[in-house]
Amino acid sequence: MSSTSSLGGSCPVPFLQQSLFPDTGGFMEGRFCMPLSTLQPNLTCCLPCPMTDWTYSDGFEARTEIANWVNVAAFVLSIYLLLSFAVLPVKYTHRHYLSVCLTLGVVFLELAFIIPLATKPAQCFNEITPNDMKSSGSCAISGAFLLFGGWAVVIWVFCRALALHLQICWEVALGDRSFYTALVLGWLVPVVGLALTLSLTGVSFRFGNVCHINHKDALQDYWGPLLAFAALALVLQFVTIGYCIQVYVKSLLDDKQTTNTSSQPPTYQGSMRTVTARQTYRRVKRVIELQWRGASIVLVMIAEVVFFSVIFVSMDNSTQVDAGLLQKSEPWLTCLVANKGDKNKCLSLASGLVKPEGIVLAVLVVLGLSGFWCLIFMGRWSMTHGWAEFFRTKLFRKNEFVSADARRFSNDPRTYEMLSGATPQLNITTPDRALTSPRMRTEFSPTDTKQDPYGSGRAYVTPVSSYSHPMPPSQHKDWDPKLTHAKPMELFGKAGEMNIYPG
Repeated sequence: MSSTSSLGGSCPVPFLQQSLFPDTGGFMEGRFCMPLSTLQPNLTCCLPCPMTDWTYSDGFEARTEIANWVNVAAFVLSIYLLLSFAVLPVKYTHRHYLSVCLTLGVVFLELAFIIPLATKPAQCFNEITPNDMKSSGSCAISGAFLLFGGWAVVIWVFCRALALHLQICWEVALGDRSFYTALVLGWLVPVVGLALTLSLTGVSFRFGNVCHINHKDALQDYWGPLLAFAALALVLQFVTIGYCIQVYVKSLLDDKQTTNTSSQPPTYQGSMRTVTARQTYRRVKRVIELQWRGASIVLVMIAEVVFFSVIFVSMDNSTQVDAGLLQKSEPWLTCLVANKGDKNKCLSLASGLVKPEGIVLAVLVVLGLSGFWCLIFMGRWSMTHGWAEFFRTKLFRKNEFVSADARRFSNDPRTYEMLSGATPQLNITTPDRALTSPRMRTEFSPTDTKQDPYGSGRAYVTPVSSYSHPMPPSQHKDWDPKLTHAKPMELFGKAGEMNIYPG
């Protein structure tokens, strides 16, 4: 049956005649058109835009907005994570530039889904042509954020996997050189990849209100390099995990061997191997305890990228309009014409042409979960304590007495030394030999209180049995051996000299 409407022209319902829509803009390759020479020579008919309205059930476009709102929630969590990294001390966040940059890449992905919620873009340039980045500013911005965010996430996941591999397997200490190298690699590659992709391939509305990469050269320009970096990161991660398992098993075997042969004296080489294995195990265990969050998010992000890439590439290939697709979709198109455009009666025939609706929605939602994964693996409970401390000290600070401000209140040193008003007692313990020198006795005279900085002094009383001061020569007595039990000893001199006896 021919359509009586002016837009349909000579095409049957629900198709529209292509010649009635000049090529003035939009994504021309996104039209779903086929020649119908059996009805009229040089007659080409097209499905109305958007094509998803005919291949999926009613409300599919509205359900795709679920992914947009999931990204809104993830965006809030990502901003909280970035603010924690920027404001709170390191002891609460344990921030690292790899974590910060990966979170920024996820934020770009989330912005790609948030922008269409605010702009409400029109998916179609006209009745049969979808919009692209040249005909829609919202399409250009959302598509650029999506491509750049995908590149940034994959590159920073690769940098994290490489850093973990170097630390564990090669014992490489990452310094300033690795820091600047990672920054250049992590942001320059996404910028270059985005520029090449937009200039060679472009983005347009494929499904939903977010622009995706076009089919032309997409595998060579975007999906191929992206999957290559993801595969390399995955290989590095598996090699690192395998090395950790090897170290763990080796440490167990060394411990078992040492226990079984403890009765025999161990050889030097065997003991050195055991110590080396234990040291390696302790080092690897320590690194894993510090980096298990980063290793986990690497695996999760790679799984997301691979899932999204495989599904989208297969969808892209299945919806590319060519002779094979037209031949495959002939039963579905005939059904639409026979039922005068009632798509619900022909959805079963369209299911073999496109991916199931559940898989498409799952892909979009999984991309929105990236922000949740970042908070789960890179966020810490200590951040809540850090924010509580931040608000308590910055917003609800009370006037407290501190020693730095004490000089404003009084010049008395006892106020800022926090001493009591009572006069303290001086207790100085001096060795006995310190007062044997006249100079020392003069400086530490017990009766001198003129230079006492702590107030009035007390008189020093010399104990009865004290020998800490010298006695006058007149008080010394000669030693009399008769008063003791000592035996006198003769001292014989040389010939002509007098004998000397003690006493």
